[in-house]
Amino acid sequence: MSKIPTDLRYSKDHEWVRIVQDAALVGITDYAQDSLGEIVFVELPPVDEAYAADEEIANIESVKAASAIYNPIAGTVSAVNDELDGSPELINEDCYKHYLYQLKDFNKADVEALLDAKGYEEFLRTL
Repeated sequence: MSKIPTDLRYSKDHEWVRIVQDAALVGITDYAQDSLGEIVFVELPPVDEAYAADEEIANIESVKAASAIYNPIAGTVSAVNDELDGSPELINEDCYKHYLYQLKDFNKADVEALLDAKGYEEFLRTL
């Protein structure tokens, strides 16, 4: 079974959201990185761009496939994780430590609508 930290919120597209003060960090779940396999490239969104919830925002390429990342909550990109630029495999090493991007002015109602850890675990059982 995948690791599912209880302090995060989850989308059914396998992204996680961590709220840190007035920012929302977004990354992919353990289930997603495990399904993708060895990650070789990450295309991150431009800073200061606003995205709606469920809008395609980034791409991850692995040795198996390329996968679009859908923004789980509406907001404006305030930062991206530059560490992933030369080292995309960091996501495989610890997908909960290595977020993809950070949002500001995000929609708090979108966060509340995401699954909690228990809900996400139950969702994974249906796959």
